[in-house]
Amino acid sequence: MAHDHGHHATGRAGARHAHRLRLVFVMTCALVVVQGAAALAFGSLALLSDTGHVLTDALGVGMALAAVSVADRRRRDPQHTFGWYRLEILAAFLNAVLLIGVAGYVLVEALQRLDDPPSIDAGWVLAAASVGLLVNLAAYVALRPGADESLNVRGAQLEVLADLIGSIAVVISAVLVAVTDIREIDVVAGALIALFILPRALALGRSAARVLLQSAPAHIDVEALCAHLAELPGVVDVHDLHVWTLTSDMDVLSAHLVVTSATDLHGVLDDARVVLRSQYAIAHATLQVEPDDHTGCAEVDW
Repeated sequence: MAHDHGHHATGRAGARHAHRLRLVFVMTCALVVVQGAAALAFGSLALLSDTGHVLTDALGVGMALAAVSVADRRRRDPQHTFGWYRLEILAAFLNAVLLIGVAGYVLVEALQRLDDPPSIDAGWVLAAASVGLLVNLAAYVALRPGADESLNVRGAQLEVLADLIGSIAVVISAVLVAVTDIREIDVVAGALIALFILPRALALGRSAARVLLQSAPAHIDVEALCAHLAELPGVVDVHDLHVWTLTSDMDVLSAHLVVTSATDLHGVLDDARVVLRSQYAIAHATLQVEPDDHTGCAEVDW
């Protein structure tokens, strides 16, 4: 009965997270439409830059929603032995590409507008940016209860926080344009928002590319891990070791452990599992244990 209670509690938590994320996703998508229309209608580069940021962050919230939904339903497809987890990383990579494109477009547009900044309707831009500020603030508050329980929700909350900062920047620039009538302020604000986006986009793209290329996680020293396994009692060699990331916070390992003929195989597996879990936070490992008089494994050439 205790097991069932925990299962249902986990299910209820997943449902709550999905509800919050779904609400925020709808809010951010609506905000993209409103701010995008206002940016095009009133000529604000700052508002356009922030809209691009909101669009990509809406995709980020959507990815978190999808991840929570898939985890909650636990659907399996025999032809997809690792499930659909890698879709999150693919979406993150595409999100990064889109972010870089938006930031690049805004920076080029800012350089072109600096010589002759177009006039903007500061009042309407301020109104649209204020709506964005309120929506982002509401979204941040909505995600706050689940941020301590779920990494996906916490990531979505950070996305919304970045949007909140962007909205504040647009509000300030709109107020300054309205007061001073210096049109360059809007252009500079747009460029600053783009420069704020760019490093985050590059970091996201780099992290996603490492996962897609199945590189070893940056926080794991593969040589040290191999040496640690080789030090286990009875193990005389470790080879064909691979470490990669399946999706966020899910590292995977496979390796061949060569042991002496008198070694307790169960003990080796237990010891290796403890090392991987406690020292490297790797919960999913496939280990092939081979006696030292076994032949043929060396014939693998990749």
